[in-house]
Amino acid sequence: MLARAEQFIWLTARVLEQRRFAYHFLGAAAEPVEAALAAYRTDDDGYGHALEPDLRGPVSQPLHTAHALRVLDAIGRCGGQRVERVCRYLSEVSTPEGALPAIHPSQRGYPYAPFVPVIDNPPSDLLATGPVVGLLHRNQVWHAWLFRATDYCWAAVEALDKSHPYEIHAAVAFLDGAPDRSRAQAAADRLGRLVREQRLAVLDPRRRDSYPVAAGYAPGEHHYPHDYARVPTSMARSWFTDEEMQLSLDHLAGEQEEDGGWPVHWKQWAPGTALEWRPIVTIEALRTLRAHGRGLD
Repeated sequence: MLARAEQFIWLTARVLEQRRFAYHFLGAAAEPVEAALAAYRTDDDGYGHALEPDLRGPVSQPLHTAHALRVLDAIGRCGGQRVERVCRYLSEVSTPEGALPAIHPSQRGYPYAPFVPVIDNPPSDLLATGPVVGLLHRNQVWHAWLFRATDYCWAAVEALDKSHPYEIHAAVAFLDGAPDRSRAQAAADRLGRLVREQRLAVLDPRRRDSYPVAAGYAPGEHHYPHDYARVPTSMARSWFTDEEMQLSLDHLAGEQEEDGGWPVHWKQWAPGTALEWRPIVTIEALRTLRAHGRGLD
């Protein structure tokens, strides 16, 4: 499995994903990952240049910056003056509520995926804000931006009723890092019931066609227990039985394609973006399998 994935990465991946793969699976140092990521930094201390492949062009965006923070978190480098500068950027692009929009209007004029429309005065968005706030709290980052952004996330998460998988992912990312652990546990327990009641996770991959696909998602864009609980310590892990998680991981392992990479299931709108996403998805699949104790031989 890992050897095939490695060949796929060398054949298709951007320099950043090559460096990430080498760090996570070949024992390479973190510094080359940081150097590759630095190429995506922008003058306003955000990140751009299509770091998140569905948003093209040089301008910084909250989603690019969230992607950069995840990369830094994964190599243990999410702190110091660099993150202080990122928080200043987040403050500058936030909505009046103090949270992040999905897409900042500066994206207008550059290519972007049709399912992430650019509008003037965009509202606060849990999908953009939750993962960033949770990650910064988990790394014990303290910055004034976090106060109102955290309040927004609590209000948004605790108000969730009818939801969809990506929104739940964002909520879990927030709850996994939220400082108030008892409040987070209560919110996670409620979301777990919601996920099961609304059938937002395919609990038996052999019967996945019997599960609904959320409105606006691509045909067959199902989500599985491992998508919600990418590590065993996630609060979402308790939502699923051991058998359900093992079936989910079996399905994930079985999705490796002949060329060694994993597929992209969401809507594809341009040939280049699909090529750039697959190495990212492949690295995350391998990291998820390993985190849950699966061998990669």
